[in-house]
Amino acid sequence: MKYETVIGLEIHAQVLSESKIFCGCSTKVGQQPNSHTCPVCLAMPGSLPVLNRKVVDYTIKTGLAINSTINKFSQFARKNYFYPDLPKGYQISQYEEPIVGEGYIMIDLPEGQTKRIGIERIHMEEDAGKSIHGSSIGKPGSSYIDLNRAGTPLMEIVSRPDMRGPEEAKAYLEKIKSILEYLEVCDCNMEEGSLRCDVNISLRPVGQEKLGTKAEIKNMNSFRNVGRAIEYEMKRQAQILDEGGSVVQETRLYDPEKNITVSMRSKEEAHDYRYFPEPDLVPVNLTDEWIDALRGTLPELPDAKKERFVQQYGIPVYDAGVLTSDKYVADYYEAAVKTHNNGKIISNWVMGDVLRVLKERKQDIREFDIPAQYIGKMVKMIDDKLISGKIAKTVFEHMCEEPKDPEIIVKEKGLVQVVDEGAIRELLQKVLDENPGPVEQYRNGEQKVMGFLVGQSMKASKGKANPELVNKLLRELLG
Repeated sequence: MKYETVIGLEIHAQVLSESKIFCGCSTKVGQQPNSHTCPVCLAMPGSLPVLNRKVVDYTIKTGLAINSTINKFSQFARKNYFYPDLPKGYQISQYEEPIVGEGYIMIDLPEGQTKRIGIERIHMEEDAGKSIHGSSIGKPGSSYIDLNRAGTPLMEIVSRPDMRGPEEAKAYLEKIKSILEYLEVCDCNMEEGSLRCDVNISLRPVGQEKLGTKAEIKNMNSFRNVGRAIEYEMKRQAQILDEGGSVVQETRLYDPEKNITVSMRSKEEAHDYRYFPEPDLVPVNLTDEWIDALRGTLPELPDAKKERFVQQYGIPVYDAGVLTSDKYVADYYEAAVKTHNNGKIISNWVMGDVLRVLKERKQDIREFDIPAQYIGKMVKMIDDKLISGKIAKTVFEHMCEEPKDPEIIVKEKGLVQVVDEGAIRELLQKVLDENPGPVEQYRNGEQKVMGFLVGQSMKASKGKANPELVNKLLRELLG
């Protein structure tokens, strides 16, 4: 490998607050353009911002959850730039004095490895509005501004340049998303833009300490696109360096249809924004009591839940990692296990069939119409030998069509497993009589035909015969 890739992410998470960061306007999305605005978010002369305490609390909680220093003194600043959807001509953000300082998270890598990714800071800021170009709404040649988003509260989570490839960047982004969901401080809806990220990426010769010139890819809103954009940018920069050129520091946009990044503008430096302290807002002064009170409200976080699942339910570390990466999948699994305590088999069903159906339906598990208790009940019926694993697959498909209690489905469809030895022996004898060739082969030492005979037996019983009994009795009958 000739070059080492160096990646840092800036994640913009919309704080789950009913009102904006500096005024009382609603943050609800999908409303009539410019209907959720007021003199403050429209930047009318004489209007003054008032800080939303919930935004402060949620940012502190996020800092605590990612092992960060909470700064007792922090200050807002004006980030000056002109853009049509920025009504004030500046964005209220934080610069030299952010509310959250250095921290870290651990990410999971293949083959059971972990890696520590440093967090540089988290700061609070307001979102800009939205530009709507006429070509997208059938009015080419015109542009429109919707300021409903202007003033929406954001946390910007800035990582250290500690990631070395697209897989690490995706793992980091997924871990931050998971933590935010567990904290319930952001709904993490990437399609609606409540979780977005900018990717800073550079290449340097392997072994070199000095960082290369970076490009920033703006406003990525899906895990898949983050990975694809990084892969493309790695190839683009490597080609430039191989040809003896120099990478230009710039901001780029990713085009998912063409799978390329395109130049947007030269990359600004901090001094280009003319940062200075926001005169209309007093500094934020935190007390130990304030911070400790919020620390006491932290929920069980993904890493702790993962460890508990391994210990409490006896499932492999991998299973626990998959189940706890999504708060709501973890809740679903735990509700199923409370119905019937067989952690590993229920883990297999949730990770396999449940997540498969959700992927096919493009659903979140919160939209899944099969209650977790039904999965637990179905596994209990397998363990009680009322149904076989194969019959359970049929029961599950029936539940997907109509989410009924599995006990009712089994009774209605006549799917109860046959465990009567006499009935099964009679059925097996018939199968052997109908297949003299394979029977002779088996008795001549060809053990592999046993699989065929078992299959024929299960087929004859329409899957209802107990598989263990079928195997046992077949061997007896075959001598």
